[in-house]
Amino acid sequence: MRFSANIGFLYAELALPERIRAAKRDGFDAVECHFPYTVPVAEMRGALEETGLTMLGLNTRPGDVAAGDFGLAALAARVDEARAAVREAVEYGAAMGAGAVHVMAGKTDGGAAAEAAFRATLDEACDLAGAKGMGVLIEPINTRDVPGYHLHRLEHAGEIVAALGHGNLKIMFDCYHLQIMGGDLIRRFEAVRSDVGHVQIAAVPDRGEPDAGELDYINILGAFAAAGWERPVGAEYKPRLGQTSAGLGWLNRFRAALGHS
Repeated sequence: MRFSANIGFLYAELALPERIRAAKRDGFDAVECHFPYTVPVAEMRGALEETGLTMLGLNTRPGDVAAGDFGLAALAARVDEARAAVREAVEYGAAMGAGAVHVMAGKTDGGAAAEAAFRATLDEACDLAGAKGMGVLIEPINTRDVPGYHLHRLEHAGEIVAALGHGNLKIMFDCYHLQIMGGDLIRRFEAVRSDVGHVQIAAVPDRGEPDAGELDYINILGAFAAAGWERPVGAEYKPRLGQTSAGLGWLNRFRAALGHS
């Protein structure tokens, strides 16, 4: 099994292009990121070309985090801002060779207006991304960490994918969030396998390295592989020791148990 370093959390002491290089040195097979927009895209692409790593995806801007924003796409009063964030993510992502854009829904009251805004923004995102050969991801995020997040149920994500009917719209199956929001990860993954575009892992409950906590990821990822998952799995966790490289013992253990191809 192959693994991707989410450089939004990993190697946090380094500049983003250096995080790509560090991920290569530590043996990751790919990278993914959150919000790279303050870095000139040429620097990101240069680091990717130098290392030969693929950038799996990036997020749309979250909005004003200091004011409580955590995404914009389902905010009915901020449609123009949400669409601008989508355009920016697609353009930046395409310029550095990213495979997908995660469109962040944001915090809402869960009402019909929010849902309509989210779906309309996703429609546009899929068209824009598709024209660049990219995918669009939506991610159910747990309401313990992010109270009020519009998309917090896996079933809701599946409903949106089915309703919009875009071939490039997929679900981000983040095991950390989905364990908190219902568990039963293997059976739920199998049920939505055809709609999954990316898988992420972290320990539950502390979101640290994935070899501790309540989840047996060797068992879980083995089941995902048996269900046909062949793409890199995203390591999106917050290192307990601060220094990412010091906590990477899990990587070789997982590969020894799951194989590496």
